[in-house]
Amino acid sequence: MRPFTFHPGPRLISGDGSAAQLTELLPDGPCLFVTDKDVLRLGLTDGCRLALEESGRNVILFDAVEADPSKDTLLAAVDLGRRHGVSHVIGFGGGSPMDVAKLAAYLLGSGDNLDEIWGVGIAKGQKLPLALVPTTAGTGSEATPTSVITCEGGVKLAVNAWPLIADWAVLDAGLTLGLPAHVTAATGIDAIVHSVEAYTSARLKNPLSDALAREAFRLLTGNLLKAIDEPGNVEARSAMLLGAHLAGQAFANAPVAGVHALAYPLGGIHHLPHGLSNALMLRGGLQHNSEAARELYAELAPIFAPECEGQGSQARCAALIDGLDRLVQASGLKPRLRDHGIPEADIPMLAREAMKQTRLLVNNPCPIEEEDARRLYEAVW
Repeated sequence: MRPFTFHPGPRLISGDGSAAQLTELLPDGPCLFVTDKDVLRLGLTDGCRLALEESGRNVILFDAVEADPSKDTLLAAVDLGRRHGVSHVIGFGGGSPMDVAKLAAYLLGSGDNLDEIWGVGIAKGQKLPLALVPTTAGTGSEATPTSVITCEGGVKLAVNAWPLIADWAVLDAGLTLGLPAHVTAATGIDAIVHSVEAYTSARLKNPLSDALAREAFRLLTGNLLKAIDEPGNVEARSAMLLGAHLAGQAFANAPVAGVHALAYPLGGIHHLPHGLSNALMLRGGLQHNSEAARELYAELAPIFAPECEGQGSQARCAALIDGLDRLVQASGLKPRLRDHGIPEADIPMLAREAMKQTRLLVNNPCPIEEEDARRLYEAVW
């Protein structure tokens, strides 16, 4: 066994209404509560905010987070927290509010300059105490040390450093009940991509991340369609939420790769939801990697497609790629770029932008050059 390191991530609370327990775990003083207007409108934050207020805390609400949150949004959250002297931060919602909350807690605690900490392992300061509460089963952001922010020109930049890891993460499946089918589908496929890319990550793959990725893959592929078809199914929702968290733990240690690199320009420039962007690029990315990662894809395949057990690695690899492609289509997501208003003329620009995602491309099982990226976008147009 080659040497490896593994970070276990945040402490975890799971169960119905468990977000209210944060009042017993976080420090006294004003709380910066980061969410978005949709989550707030649906009433999902009500129980947690009420518990905070009843504990005597002043809840400083920041609900201006948008999809693919901008640098200006992040800095506005930091400014609000600084003006109110907050002592801790809660991120409540999907990946966007959690990403803003992570980086806001870090910037408030450390005093660092944002433009000096982009990249991997550069941020080394101390954040404010932080809790994250996901309301979708997809991003796994509550488990990771990464915050992705959309900057000038639609370019997505990330801070990836262990000080951003939350102190507590809350898994309450009740918060995900009744999510629209297209949101359940997109976030679920996102989590599946996390598990597959963590399992095949070229640099930092290790036995613990492998175990987490395999279990995440089992939970997610086995429950996605049920969660879509039966939106009130608590067992399916719980399995999806846990699977997304385990996939987050896996890729926090064995980072994602080429599919994500190809997906980011679709979100940053065309504002497609992140999970949908990953779904669009999944089949092409897996096919591009199919020779370099064949044995690893073959190991995952029987988890999802038991009928391929005992076949050769090439057949099992093909079963994985074909099966995941069918899952994307069965989820109801439209599988072509043109279905989402992306013109064919944008493909060269998308390929150039994907090449900027060097922190992701370095983890891919085989190289993706600009011409490869262009070909992969063309294949899915």
